[in-house]
Amino acid sequence: MSIAFPTPDEAVLSRRSEILAGLGRLVAPEALIVSEDERRAFETDGLTAYRQLPLAVVLPSSTEEVAAVLRFCRDHRVKVVPRGAGTSLSGGAIPQADAIVLGVAKMNRVLDVDFKNRTARVQSGITNLGISQAVAHEGFFYAPDPSSQLACTIAGNIAMNSGGAHCLKYGVTTNNLLGVTMVLLDGTVVEIGGDYLDSGGYDLLGLITGSEGQLGVVTEATVRILRAAEGARPALLGFERVEDAGACVAAIIAAGIIPVALEYMDRPAIQICEAFAHAGYPLDVEAMLIVEVEGSDAEIDDMLRRIVAIAEPFRPKTAKVSQSEAESAAIWKGRKSAFGATGRVADYICMDGTIPTGQLPHVLKRIDEIAKSYGLGVANVFHAGDGNLHPLVMFDTNKPGEMEKAEAAGEDILKLCVEVGGCLTGEHGVGIEKRDLMTYQFNRVDLEQQMRVRGVFDPGWLLNPAKVFPLEERFAA
Repeated sequence: MSIAFPTPDEAVLSRRSEILAGLGRLVAPEALIVSEDERRAFETDGLTAYRQLPLAVVLPSSTEEVAAVLRFCRDHRVKVVPRGAGTSLSGGAIPQADAIVLGVAKMNRVLDVDFKNRTARVQSGITNLGISQAVAHEGFFYAPDPSSQLACTIAGNIAMNSGGAHCLKYGVTTNNLLGVTMVLLDGTVVEIGGDYLDSGGYDLLGLITGSEGQLGVVTEATVRILRAAEGARPALLGFERVEDAGACVAAIIAAGIIPVALEYMDRPAIQICEAFAHAGYPLDVEAMLIVEVEGSDAEIDDMLRRIVAIAEPFRPKTAKVSQSEAESAAIWKGRKSAFGATGRVADYICMDGTIPTGQLPHVLKRIDEIAKSYGLGVANVFHAGDGNLHPLVMFDTNKPGEMEKAEAAGEDILKLCVEVGGCLTGEHGVGIEKRDLMTYQFNRVDLEQQMRVRGVFDPGWLLNPAKVFPLEERFAA
């Protein structure tokens, strides 16, 4: 494996029976998974090229059980890998041989909904889509919508600060999170934030969001719910040149127009998704934008008219506005299915970098050049409005050396993002995938400061220890 894991602690491995017995006294028998066959289900996450069998898996049912398990692990020097649904594409939930997996999947209830103040309090194991489903009967929804929203949990969304197609208008997780209940490594339960917009003191909620399970385990969350718009309608804009599509995105944003979603797909992605979803995508263009606006019928018509006018100088070959709910659903089915549809035709690595939108034309051209330099294909599908790229670097895992080429191409793409003024991750997190590139974005002083903050919460580096920070930097600190 080209991504290294720390050498397992033999002292912990030798005490496995003792550790399992201790954990068995803290949770119900069915909440402790110890057999090799059952642990296999937790050995990897969305980054399936890498896997490690955990020491054990614990599935608590309450905040109190989480506190007891963490306190036990702290006292016995056992590492803990928190896990939501295991959909992380950066390897954020991949275990270690000397670590337990602590999953929150059983903690999936809606605890309270306050429609008047537009908040919902939920357990962290609830799925992203489950929140919207719980409030839809009153015309509300939870805005962040990752492609994995049917499966991913709010716990994982908080850990990675997940976004989604509609984050351009509504923001990512940190913009929709009001408070959390979090258990620290010593078992202390803390309440941060609440059912209000701002709390006094330091912005600890901002620190926790995107911390990748290294500061504590979130067991409950208070989120903002929003009234659904009167209506929404997507439009498709197809272009003969990739550069024209990228320039059109920059022009729309520069004009001060904020669509609810502004998504980009290039020719390979269009063809792959159309073959899967039959969404009516144009197959004779090099790039396509999905632009969705919302409001009243009059507002939608006006906004789409202005967007089409802005696009005209870039010579769109196709301009198609959805005429029905079924057509809109098909358009989004194609986009939301992009990762799964690509998996039908090739193995791939999904990258996640962010760039200034004005750099889109240059970066898209360079991504294609980078992939070709390694003899690989790439399909681009991403949140164009905020510059959050998701190039899918395609390869054949049955061909020796191709996965290594794909990883090298992915590294070059992420370095390109940093070079043009962007960053290594937009919503997938660092995990293990980007861990060794952190020194490319941050200098030693930056990393040491981040690690000192982490050390306040977890001095012994027991929480998700192989993630985010380069191993050599961590041990040097």
